[in-house]
Amino acid sequence: MKTSLIENKKIAIIGGGPVGLTTARILQINGADVTVYERDINAQARTSGGTLDIHAGSGQYAIQKAGLMEEFYKYARPTGEKMADMHGNINADEMPDETNAYSRPEIDRNDLRKIMLENLQENTVVWDSQLIAIEKIENEYILKFKNGTTTKADFVIVANGGRSNARKFVSDQEPQLSGTYIIQGEIVNPDQDYPEFKPKYGNGNVMAMGEQKMFYTHTMSDGSVHFGVSFKADENWILNNGINFEDDKVVISFLNETFKNWSDDYKKFFAVSTEFSGLPLRLFSLEEDWKEHSNITLVGDAAHLMPPFAGEGVNMGLFDAFHLTENLTNGKFETIDDAIQDYEKKMFGYALEAQRMTKRMEDLLHSDITAEDILNSRVE
Repeated sequence: MKTSLIENKKIAIIGGGPVGLTTARILQINGADVTVYERDINAQARTSGGTLDIHAGSGQYAIQKAGLMEEFYKYARPTGEKMADMHGNINADEMPDETNAYSRPEIDRNDLRKIMLENLQENTVVWDSQLIAIEKIENEYILKFKNGTTTKADFVIVANGGRSNARKFVSDQEPQLSGTYIIQGEIVNPDQDYPEFKPKYGNGNVMAMGEQKMFYTHTMSDGSVHFGVSFKADENWILNNGINFEDDKVVISFLNETFKNWSDDYKKFFAVSTEFSGLPLRLFSLEEDWKEHSNITLVGDAAHLMPPFAGEGVNMGLFDAFHLTENLTNGKFETIDDAIQDYEKKMFGYALEAQRMTKRMEDLLHSDITAEDILNSRVE
């Protein structure tokens, strides 16, 4: 059923990640004319990164509002986590039980995308649509894409991440370095290439800390293992330490040197990994107010980019989708701008707290903390 705020409005969502697609699904089942513009070439494009833990108190609200919890449970899985030290000793573990099995289950990024895509109307997502320019003429937004197409929208939801070129209508803030660098990779067939790993470390997640560095793994639904390492890095290091991530040998050599004092368990892991990538972690701090704007807003990383160390990024983005779509469809607001202002006020509250918590975890994980301390900090 249509409401006055979205009736006869052409809504454009920039970005077809989990947040953009979930927002589209909720608006669509409430009668909205919504189109998602995504830079990926097609629906088969593989999204990179580890699994996502979707929290019952935030991210799952949006999935429930989208009417897709049953589908979500088909793919999401309760996942334990082992804590190790730099010598390969497992010092602690955190395993879900019947009381909290689905409080923060893990799901592959591609599976979450699949769920959303299969439950959107045909042609809702326009692929191969990388936004290169956006301008506002009177009450309309003109969107121009790299593929040469142009479209118009009455209302724009910016969901295309931390490098968005559409957020300029809302904020002039540039992303800030968080002070940490991350390198990621994967083992496609760990049972064959590193058969000792899973019998010792299990089929869940692994986190190891030492020397102010962190190593972590996520086991994907197909059995492959995604990993990341992170360490402190200032702007000077980032500018002067280029790594050729197209050359596996170069990356492995760098990792072996960086983790030279760590157990051979980790070096064996590096030796059989591929698909390396690296990046300095950045954030959009919500300590700064946004400028005045109309009929446009930000969700997800475009609104509050943050490092991944507290597992809050995608959850805050999905929470954005929940609150924004609720305001647009509950009939309580006179205008879209009224609905946006109320959503943004709420978002600044919960997402800023998530950013602050993430910063605390980032500092803890890259200190001399123990695994037990990490577990205790989560309880607190």
